[in-house]
Amino acid sequence: MPKYQYRCNDCGADLEVQQKFTDDALTVCPECQGDLRKVFGAVGVVFKGSGFYKTDNRASQKSSSSSAPKPAEKKTTESSPATSAA
Repeated sequence: MPKYQYRCNDCGADLEVQQKFTDDALTVCPECQGDLRKVFGAVGVVFKGSGFYKTDNRASQKSSSSSAPKPAEKKTTESSPATSAA
């Protein structure tokens, strides 16, 4: 269950409550019976599993880099010197 932070608009008290997603938001301060509002903060993100770091999948990186197209080579064509009739 997630934890939600609330702050009272009247007395300024901070409150942290563990609630279900389906629970209604709190609206009354338990200390002064004033109005509560939700406080939104930074969310912690956790990446689990492989593939998030450069070293996780080194074998597939080598194979993908070798399959990259190579720059086109210039083809030199030797043309015979043009002979002009005089």
